[in-house]
Amino acid sequence: MAHKSPSVRRAALLVGAVAVLGLPLTACGNGSGTSGAPQKVTGTAAPATGDTTDDAPAGTAPGTSSAPPRGAAPPSGTAAGSVPGTPAHTGDTRAPATSTRCHTSELSASVGRENPGAGQENFPVVLTNTSGRACTLHGYPGAAFVDASGRQLGPDPKRSSGTPATVTLKPGQSAWAGLTFSNPGVSGARTGTPASLIVTPPDEHDHLTVRWTAGQVPVGGNASSVFLTVLSPGTEP
Repeated sequence: MAHKSPSVRRAALLVGAVAVLGLPLTACGNGSGTSGAPQKVTGTAAPATGDTTDDAPAGTAPGTSSAPPRGAAPPSGTAAGSVPGTPAHTGDTRAPATSTRCHTSELSASVGRENPGAGQENFPVVLTNTSGRACTLHGYPGAAFVDASGRQLGPDPKRSSGTPATVTLKPGQSAWAGLTFSNPGVSGARTGTPASLIVTPPDEHDHLTVRWTAGQVPVGGNASSVFLTVLSPGTEP
């Protein structure tokens, strides 16, 4: 039988004693081995159940929102862009405002009896409501003298000073505006003889044509201006 040296026998006895006592074969370590203390793992651990700050519902990953992603369709029964708890906007259901203005197609025009003054010629220009509804006129009419071919004679009439008022015309009622100018025989103005007077109701574009039978009117030169007054109820001053 082979004989072992004393040093070998001592090493064998030490290993046997360790095995019998069950002591771990780990090094105490000074940074060059593995420590037996708990290890800190790098990274972020999920929060414990019931200790979240987002109150996320079950099945929702912590730190994420339960709101639908941007651009996603709204929940069923909610109109896009609407605020929960408020009715969806369905558009303006108010009826459109109805104008009460008298339109050219609802009126007729005429020139009333002359009422001359000192060197002045004065005519009422009358607008009559021929429609089946009440309508309104406000302000000044437009007017111009024209020859038989429709060419205008002289400049547009000017507006006399006055305060415009709204005149309501029931069917068949009238309003008038004064058409005045200096007598050409007195003023020495250049004259022309119109075939017609065209009249445009306030705020309208279409005009009415009235046959002119009162002779010459000033169309140029000194004191050739023609004037119109605001509309007033009735057919004459």
